[in-house]
Amino acid sequence: QVQLVQSGGGLVQPGGSLRLSCAASGLTFSLYVMGWYRQAPGKERELVATITRSIIPNYADSVKGRFTISRDNAKNTVYLQMNKMKPEDTAVYYCNAERAGWNTLWGQGTQVTVSS
Repeated sequence: QVQLVQSGGGLVQPGGSLRLSCAASGLTFSLYVMGWYRQAPGKERELVATITRSIIPNYADSVKGRFTISRDNAKNTVYLQMNKMKPEDTAVYYCNAERAGWNTLWGQGTQVTVSS
């Protein structure tokens, strides 16, 4: 069964840190571009960060310098380390897996709330 299972998230104060994890199964993980997206209430889902098969990261301008995406191909897992968090980072975060010619995969989503 192909699936992406997310963990992490929760409530954090402004300036704090959280780490999200996304474990993939049922697919050849190393062949996929992995990413994180988020969707805030009343807004469209937006790209947060991606990481290619060659371990090249790409970030939305809003998170550059604060968030770090990484992947461990041995563990079939992608991570999102979020530092210096802001209230505007509050959203449901989704893990994503993309490969040319194959269906796009999504994790189940996890709530991240930045509030004092």
